[in-house]
Amino acid sequence: MSEVHVEEHESLIKTPQQLIVVVLLAFAVPVIGIIMIASFVTGGLNVDGKGGEARPEAVAQRLKPVATLTIGEPAVQPQAATAVAGVKTAGGQPVKAGGADAGKQLYDTVCTACHGAGIAGAPKAGDKAAWKARIAQGKATLYEHALKGKGAMPPKGGSTAPDADVKAAVDYLVGLAK
Repeated sequence: MSEVHVEEHESLIKTPQQLIVVVLLAFAVPVIGIIMIASFVTGGLNVDGKGGEARPEAVAQRLKPVATLTIGEPAVQPQAATAVAGVKTAGGQPVKAGGADAGKQLYDTVCTACHGAGIAGAPKAGDKAAWKARIAQGKATLYEHALKGKGAMPPKGGSTAPDADVKAAVDYLVGLAK
């Protein structure tokens, strides 16, 4: 018969202390590796909410718009003697607030954006059929809608023009439709 030859192998762990060290390292090394990978993937992002990039001010700063769009002229004090900011006549002279040309100039700079093309349900300037029912409601109603807004139209068409200029622009639009 043949002899069965059994080779005994030796273990590298010879003492209980070595066994404890190996078991602890078997858990610690993967955990440390996972933490390092997570830190690399997140780029070291601080997500604890106590500081750094998670502060409400920092979040608001990152989310703010790149630019703002203002349609119309800047804020104007409603005084008859002051010029309407940014609005000039064809000759380059500033238009006086409440002046004769204020309604046309306000229409040309603000109102024409929607009323020129009929955007968002705005009646086109000069379209008699579209303006007929509106004119029938009376100028007081037209002034109120222009000053306070109606439907998609914001108050004063989104401008900060004086009320007198907005009313003059309404009169100008009504004049085009008659």
